[in-house]
Amino acid sequence: MRKNLILLTALITILLPQSNAQTVFGKYAGEFMAIGVGGRALGMGGAFTAVANDVTAGYYNPAGLANLNYPQISLMHSEQFGDLVNYDYGAVAIPYGNDMSFGLSIIRLGVDGIPDTRNALYDANGDGVVDINSDRLDYSKITEFSDQDWAFYLSFAKRHSENFYWGVSVKIIHRDIAEYYANGIGFDIGAYYSPMENLFVGANIQDVTTTLVAWKTGRNELISPTAKLGTAYRLNILGGTVTPALDLDIRFENRRSSAYGNLGPISFDSHLGLEYTFKNLFSIRGGYNDVKQFTVGAGIKLPKLNIDYSFARFSQSEIDRLPDSHRISLILTLEEPRFLREGI
Repeated sequence: MRKNLILLTALITILLPQSNAQTVFGKYAGEFMAIGVGGRALGMGGAFTAVANDVTAGYYNPAGLANLNYPQISLMHSEQFGDLVNYDYGAVAIPYGNDMSFGLSIIRLGVDGIPDTRNALYDANGDGVVDINSDRLDYSKITEFSDQDWAFYLSFAKRHSENFYWGVSVKIIHRDIAEYYANGIGFDIGAYYSPMENLFVGANIQDVTTTLVAWKTGRNELISPTAKLGTAYRLNILGGTVTPALDLDIRFENRRSSAYGNLGPISFDSHLGLEYTFKNLFSIRGGYNDVKQFTVGAGIKLPKLNIDYSFARFSQSEIDRLPDSHRISLILTLEEPRFLREGI
């Protein structure tokens, strides 16, 4: 663990915002918002743009919130790469009138207790002058800081017709690294369409106007738009339902070889997912996501409460493989007549 923290310190020190004022397109600048939320969706490899029909739609596709007929609350905690990175999510969504829904989603990614060695270079001669080329550290001068990223999604969805819904999300971003901080705002636009029974198509354009993240140093980072397109089909077989799903991510930030494919600065990644649900009681899931992880998951539906679990493993060898990721999430549905959407 100490070795991991020292390596993370070096990486974050390199990435700390510089004091010179400039505006740049930051590749991976919004990556903490792309990790995914909810045990159900993550168990399906994140292939959820056309499936999202619960409170997590505020994140995956705001239009999907229009599917809600009762208020829902969701919570998730995940420890990424062992226990090095904490990832937390909470959301609430409320149907309003007979054709609208509102939602609030909060994401926090944090790394705490990071050793700060910037002022701990060893003073060999005692004259206040340190050798910047030395790898010796004065451990008594090592302090700690945290890296925290926050995103707040304020979502709205509307049923335009029986088969077509649309939605928008306003994203407020706050980032905090040591003594540096940044704020930003962005917008997502989503659509949800069912052209025929059991066939669903979804689209979500994230950061549609290009999201600006402004650091207190004067440096501004721009998050490029991402178009997420998805489709899913529900089959009634095996005493339950089987739902295969496919998502395609189209990004415009020049990822090139790190993506599945690219055309110049435009890159393409995919998500594959499969869910089997038995009589609306329990589900098993599998998938493959955009960071080349196989995922599996399971869920159980209790009265008013859904409990979902997902597991992800990187595909490296046992020697250099990163620790596994476990996620568990809860969705509480206030399924009572007094909370039922009007007109249902």
